[in-house]
Amino acid sequence: MQQPPMQARPTGITILAALAAIGGVLGLCGSLALIGLGGVLGGVAASVGGAAVGVAAGGLAVIFGLVALGVSVLDLAFAYGAWNLKPWAWTLGVVAQGISLVLAVINILQGADISGQIISIAIAGIILYYLMTPEVKRAFGRA
Repeated sequence: MQQPPMQARPTGITILAALAAIGGVLGLCGSLALIGLGGVLGGVAASVGGAAVGVAAGGLAVIFGLVALGVSVLDLAFAYGAWNLKPWAWTLGVVAQGISLVLAVINILQGADISGQIISIAIAGIILYYLMTPEVKRAFGRA
């Protein structure tokens, strides 16, 4: 059975894949550092303020590090899938940008700097719009 010819990857997808890969690698470094820092911070805080303070301070840093690690792995998965035009990567990109929009709105409601959140909303909105274009959907086999 003959396979259909490989769809050319749109330039925008190439750029998104490269940026996701860079963000994923940098995120891995930062998240692993945060996890390690959580262990050190927990030990220092425990020696100064007691075991409960150490667990709270170190545990929180480790939790943030693990969340950042998960996001970094998703970035790398999207980069791989987008580079290779895997259909699941389109879904992952749409879901990730949707989550980014929701988090930005939550941050605004919690009193975060609105200008930074507006930039986040604009970037996520532009990426979502781009992923929804017929050319991009067709490239991912979603047409």
